[in-house]
Amino acid sequence: MNKIYLDNSATTRVADEVLQAMLPYFREEYGNASSIHSFGQRARADLEAARGQAAGLLGADPKEIVFTSGGTESDNMAVRGLAEYRRDRGRHIITTQVEHHAILNTCRSLEKEGFTVTYLPVTRDGVVDLGQLREAITPQTTLISVMLANNEVGTLQPLREIVEWAAAQGIVVHTDAVQAVGKVTVNVRDLGVDLLSLSGHKLHGPKGVGVLYVRKGTKMRPFMLGGPHERNRRAGTENVPGIIGLGKACELAAAALPFMDREIRALRDRLEATVLAEIVDAQVNGRRASRVPHISNLSFLDAEGESLLISLDLKGIAVSTGSACQSGALEVSHVLTALKLRPEWLQGSIRFSLSRYTTAAEVDTALEALKTVVRRLREMSLPRPRKSESLA
Repeated sequence: MNKIYLDNSATTRVADEVLQAMLPYFREEYGNASSIHSFGQRARADLEAARGQAAGLLGADPKEIVFTSGGTESDNMAVRGLAEYRRDRGRHIITTQVEHHAILNTCRSLEKEGFTVTYLPVTRDGVVDLGQLREAITPQTTLISVMLANNEVGTLQPLREIVEWAAAQGIVVHTDAVQAVGKVTVNVRDLGVDLLSLSGHKLHGPKGVGVLYVRKGTKMRPFMLGGPHERNRRAGTENVPGIIGLGKACELAAAALPFMDREIRALRDRLEATVLAEIVDAQVNGRRASRVPHISNLSFLDAEGESLLISLDLKGIAVSTGSACQSGALEVSHVLTALKLRPEWLQGSIRFSLSRYTTAAEVDTALEALKTVVRRLREMSLPRPRKSESLA
């Protein structure tokens, strides 16, 4: 059975060029980048070159790039590090209801430590209401964290407008850009954000490495204590092979941006158009216009999401669902819940996410399998009148 991987928002395959770039740093160039002998200094020079590659993808200065273990650490480091550094100035944080759990759970932890957090609702398209954001700002607000692209529905948030308003109030802005970097052009100078998170394994780099962009002049508490690594931002021996791989992945991603915008966006749009034309009682969730090119979140009436996922997996097709099995209980997607989807649509949601390696033939095969699976699951469910017109 040919396997088809359409869950690239969860993780991506490592690009061949990335793997080849990493291999010498496991076998020949294995020096500690903090050592002063030649082994260490070669590792340091190559690490700094990778820092430049990451900075190039973001339009940043290499000195503003801090290497981390991934998106979750970058998010934690940004929110907690900034909040703790500025706690004497104010203890109010603003975020949204549709953030990744790396943000939401960090904010909930800070609430237990005396901080106040406002979780902004979003529209049915998944977009933050700028008027509600302005109303939420208080003299105690020190940080706003809003993701650039949502990981479940792909919606892009109006970051420039948020930054303009926040900057006038002296408020720091962080964005989780894990699902946006490498998919759309992300330039930190244009966005104006103070902090930005990205993860290597979301853009065909290795797992276990990421970046936190820290704008010059932004003060924050170090996330880990120890040596003076990463300009005293994050102690610990650097993951040199991972950083080299991330640097190469950033270089490749920058070159592939036009392809993502043209070819992968068109492939995603064709997938959605076929579903809507050939499968009754189906809908696309989230904003259709302003979103990243690789994500499509779809719902089907009378076809439960977990059953869709498992049935497609049995046919060799990997997708994901808005539900997650946690502690033996099925938890409905907090993102789709925030979009105020009716229960009938919530229960039948799955996410397709493409990459620059996804082919048209793979999408066509997945579509044929999807039509078969939806039909079979509906035949197994209790018959009832269609209500798609009233549920849209």
